[in-house]
Amino acid sequence: MKNIQMVDLHSQYLKIKKEIDEKWEEVMESCAFINGPMVKQFQADLEAYLGVKHVIPCGNGTDALQVALMSLNLKPGDEVITTTFTFIATAEVVALLGLTPVLVDVDADTFNIDVSAIEKAITPKTKAIVPVHLFGQCANMEQILAIAQKHNLYVIEDACQAIGATYTFSNGTARKAGTMGTIGCTSFFPSKNLGCYGDGGAIFTNDDNIAYQLRGIVNHGMFKRYYHDMVGVNSRLDSLQAAVLDVKLKYLDEYAQARNRVAAYYNQAFANCDKLVIPVVSDKSTHVFHQYTLKAKGVDREKLIAYMAEKHIPVMIYYPVPLHLQKAYQDKRYQHGDFPVSEQLCKEVISLPMHTELDEEQLKYITENLLAAIKYAAK
Repeated sequence: MKNIQMVDLHSQYLKIKKEIDEKWEEVMESCAFINGPMVKQFQADLEAYLGVKHVIPCGNGTDALQVALMSLNLKPGDEVITTTFTFIATAEVVALLGLTPVLVDVDADTFNIDVSAIEKAITPKTKAIVPVHLFGQCANMEQILAIAQKHNLYVIEDACQAIGATYTFSNGTARKAGTMGTIGCTSFFPSKNLGCYGDGGAIFTNDDNIAYQLRGIVNHGMFKRYYHDMVGVNSRLDSLQAAVLDVKLKYLDEYAQARNRVAAYYNQAFANCDKLVIPVVSDKSTHVFHQYTLKAKGVDREKLIAYMAEKHIPVMIYYPVPLHLQKAYQDKRYQHGDFPVSEQLCKEVISLPMHTELDEEQLKYITENLLAAIKYAAK
């Protein structure tokens, strides 16, 4: 049996090696490493795949979120509502820009932002909502967009974990993650469902004026060479990474199917284990399973992880500490106990290996050992 990894990028690469190598050779021959034809080709192909008017490639997913907020001309002290159960980048960029992150709890089933908590958190200073499509499925965008319209708020989708997921509205309209709000953001970090071989990210919008602003901001605030109309940043996707992404984009739906097969195997294996709560999939969104995250109840999680480590099976915790309890983000507005769902999730969640190359032998070994670990670690 092959070694089990959380993400097996090498095996995935070997399947598309010829295509990747050819694309990289093309870039090397052209030496157009920055904003070259390969970046423009990937941009166009991603626009077509997502059904969105504008894709603006950038340096990474965190930059995507920061640049998105910068494009909206928000002022220091303006409030941005987001979830406390997410990767730090979501709130990090808000704080970096002098804006005020306003945190709310998440839904206990889907782990996505609790829509009922959003409206309660709105004040006259609120300017935007940043829903996170966590672990691979979309937040309840229909209700979020309705709230945003009611209160005249921007919606910036953090789709860094859900590219390729599809959300269906009650009228039957279907849209891809990141294309429903004012702006969408994604990361191409290597372990993402659509990942490059370094850092990369992109911003999406259907608004022509915002797209114009975004393109200037990622290029030092410059629309005409050496004329800088605004304060910008230097955040670009290089041609080598665009080449990788353009190859992998063709396989993105196939990758999602493979991940769903893994999730189905896990679901069946754990269906009768009362100490494991398998992921709940929304009836409005497909799930692309960036992570397969369970809740382990009534067990010593550290003992469970140690048992799995002895069997050479990686198990991760996404995330061990909610944002409001992180040292860098401690705020007198928030105390321990304010967001009970997120705090409980941080004590219970475990994520299993999830990638496109897992085979049945590996899955059998993982599931059998996790069930044994549950018994070993039961309180």
